[in-house]
Parts: sequence; C-alpha cells; structure tokens
Amino acid sequence: MDILMETSLGIIGALVIGLALGGCLVAIITQMISRAKAKTFQEDLQRQIDGAKKEAENIIKSAQIDAKAETMKRREQVAAEAGKIRAELHENELRLTKREDTLDRQTELLQQREKALKQQHEDNERRARNITQNEKQLAVLIAQQKNQLLKITAMDIEEAKSLLLKRLEDECEHEMSSLIQRKLEETTETADEKSREIISAAIQRYAAEHTCEVTVSTVEIPNDDMKGRIIGREGRNIRAFEKATGVDVIVDDTPGMIVVSGFNPVRREVARLSMERLIQDGRIHPSRIEELVAQTKKDVNHKLLQIGKDAAVETNIRGLSNKVLSLLGALSYRTSYGQNVLRHSVEVAFLAQVMADELGLDGTIARRAGLLHDIGKAIDHDVEGNHPTIGTNFLKRFNESPIVLNAVAGHHGDVPPDNPYTPLVAAADAISASRPGARRETLERYIKRLEKLEEIATGFKGVENAYAIQAGREIRVIVAADEVDDEAAVKVARDIANKVENEMTYPGEIQITLLREVRCIEYAK
Repeated sequence: MDILMETSLGIIGALVIGLALGGCLVAIITQMISRAKAKTFQEDLQRQIDGAKKEAENIIKSAQIDAKAETMKRREQVAAEAGKIRAELHENELRLTKREDTLDRQTELLQQREKALKQQHEDNERRARNITQNEKQLAVLIAQQKNQLLKITAMDIEEAKSLLLKRLEDECEHEMSSLIQRKLEETTETADEKSREIISAAIQRYAAEHTCEVTVSTVEIPNDDMKGRIIGREGRNIRAFEKATGVDVIVDDTPGMIVVSGFNPVRREVARLSMERLIQDGRIHPSRIEELVAQTKKDVNHKLLQIGKDAAVETNIRGLSNKVLSLLGALSYRTSYGQNVLRHSVEVAFLAQVMADELGLDGTIARRAGLLHDIGKAIDHDVEGNHPTIGTNFLKRFNESPIVLNAVAGHHGDVPPDNPYTPLVAAADAISASRPGARRETLERYIKRLEKLEEIATGFKGVENAYAIQAGREIRVIVAADEVDDEAAVKVARDIANKVENEMTYPGEIQITLLREVRCIEYAK
C-alpha cells in the first residue's frame, strides 16, 4: 500500500515535472517563434522602406526630367515668340523706312511744286502788270477815238452805242428771219411735198394683205391610239422622225392632235406634211418614215420653186436661177413680226418701182432689187451673219448687177449707197413694214414701247404729261406754260425726237406733238 502510494506520488510528481518542463519548452518555443516573426517583419518592413526610398528616388528623377523638358519647351516657345517679335519689329522698321523715303520724296516734290508755283505766281504778276499797262494804253486810245467820233457825229457815247446796237440787232434779225424762212420754204417745197406725194402714190397704187404664221404646226390624228404608234416601241419612231426632219414633235394629252415645232419654217412644213402622210398611210416605222420624209422634201422643194416662179411672174422679173427662185419660195414660210416675208418682198418691189418711176429712174431695176432685198432671210438659220450680208454673198454667185447687190447690202444702212436705187429700196422696205396693218406686235412689246415713249418724254424739264397715241406712232407732250416758253418748246420737241431716235427701235416714224397752253381765268363779281 505504501509502495503503491509512493509509486503513485512518484508518477504524479513526474507528471507535474513533465508538465512544467513541457510548459517551459512551449514558452521557449513560443518565444523563439515570436522572435523569428519579429525578425521577418522587420526585414519586410526594411525591404518596403528600401523600395519606397527607391520609388521616391525614381519619382524625383522623373519629376526632374519632366521639369527640365518643360523648361526647355518653355525656352523654345519664348525663343520662337522672341524671334517672331523681332521679325515683326524688323518688318515695321522696313515699313517705317519706306514711309520715310516716301515722305522725303513727297517733300521734295512739294518743294519743287512750291518753287514752280512761286515762279508761276511771279510770271502771272508780271503778265498782270503788262496787261494793266496795255489796258491803260488801250483806254487812252479808245478815249481818243471816242472823242474824235463825238466831234465828227456830234453825239454822246450812249446815243452812239444805242444806235449802233439797234442797227446791228435789226440787221441780224432781218437776215436770220429771211434765211430761216427761205430754208423752210425750200425744204418744204422740194422735200416734204414731193416725198409725201411719191409715198402716197406708191401706197395707193399697191397694197397687200399679210398672213401670220406661227412657229408651231398642228397635225390632226384620228384617235389617241395613233399617238402610241407615232411614238413607237421605246420611242424609236418619234426619234427617227425628229432625226429625219430636224424638228421637235410634241405628243401630249391634248386630244386629237400632235404638235410639230421648229425654228426653220421649211423644215416644219416638211415635217407637217410627212406626219400627215404617215397617218394616212398607217405604216409607221423608221424605214417608212425616212422614205416618206425624203419624198416630202422633194415635193416641198418643188413647191418652193413653183412659189418662187409665181412671185417672179407677179413682179415681172426675168433671168433668176432656180436656186434663187427656191429661196424666194422659202420666204413664203418665213414671217417678220407677223408679216409674210415673201409678200413683203413683193410689196417692196412694187413700191420701189412706183417711186423710181416718179423720180424718172428705171423701175425694172428698182423692182428687181426690192424683190431680192430680203433673200438672205431664207438661209440665215444656216449661215452666220446678218441677212443683208448673207443675201449679198448669195447673189454674187449668180452674177447679179452691182446696183442690186448694193441695194440688198445697204437697205438697212449697213453699207453706204453708191446708187439712187439703194435709198429707194430702203424707203420701200420701211413703208411696207410701217404701214397700218402690215405688221403685228405682241401685247407685251406693244405696251413696253408705249411706256418707253412716255418715259422719254416725261424725263425732260417742264413736261407735265405725255400720252402715246395711234399705236405709238405719235406722242402728245404737254408742257407747263410758266416753265417753257415758245422758243424753248421747239427745242424740247427736237430733243425728245433725238432721244427717241437714239434709244428706241421702231418701224417708220414717230410724230412728237408738243402742246403749250396758257389759260387766264378771272371772275367778275
């Protein structure tokens, strides 16, 4: 029992000692671990501190580099701006230098001018002194002559002066009135009456009506289905027709008709007849179109030749070639302000003949020149130039006489006349174009011409009102009686006529009638 107790106590003591030793060992181990961890932490901390120091040094170096770069950049900018400022300063300096040079030159010029003016002033003063001396000498001479005249005539100065001026005025007025009256009488007798008689006789002996043509022709069709056949598949028929005839074909929604349009009246007539024949034939395709157009051209050319021959027979003109006759026939399809050109040419031929007969000239030559004067209009669409030049060049190829050629070339004043027939043809042309009913104007052009006439007249000082009458062939001008006297009224009328001639284009002549009226009204009470 005691042994067991001792053994137990020994075991317990051993356990206690073991536990104590274990605790000490654990404490020692724990202390060792703590020291190791502290050492590791210090090493990590030191490494972080070293890394932070290195990073700070890198940042400082980078900042220093950036600062140096920025400094260099700023220096470059400052240097560039300084260079720009220096350049501007240099340019301003050059400009100022140029201005100084200019001012110096101007100063020299002013000095030279001042010297010249001073010299001129001295010359003027010297001349003035000479003039003064001459005037004194002249006054002395005049006084001496006056005294001698007074002694001779026994009249004072005022009486002699009045008598001399009165005689001079009377002589001038008498001679001027006589000269004006004589010239007016001669002009009226030899020009006005004779020309009126000749022109009146010519107009009375020949007068013709004129038909008006248009720039488009219409062709009737039996039904609207025919429009599709005329156009053809994808438009091939209408393209072939326009190519063969040289005109435009307008197919729109207008029922029962199509329109043929073209600037050349002969081509338009060929196209109209060809279209009518195609519609009657019914076979509409490109080959048939070309065949019919070719045949129609032959027929129209033959018709033109026949019309030209009829015109030559009507005017009794012989010896014209077929080409000239064909062009005359072509004029029957040409109009000018609604006036048929062929009928106009025939009328000019007869008017020129009548006036030539009245003046004792050869009426046959005048009639031939009048008939051919506008022949250039038949081909002016195909040849460049004005129709007098075109007609002259064309007639030269057929050996026309120089008189006819000059009349054709100069009937509008482009060429000076070298014979008396050219002015006759020009006058007949103006009469035919300006006689009442010969030509027509569009309403817009007619109104503009009347407004222009009134505007020209009212633009003169003293004109109160102006009215264009008789289709613009006369303008009545009413002036203020207190602003325009009788002598000034004649001048105002002449000035208005001159301005109308210079600024307007019109057939014939325009009469300017100026009215000046004085009304005196009183009331008896």
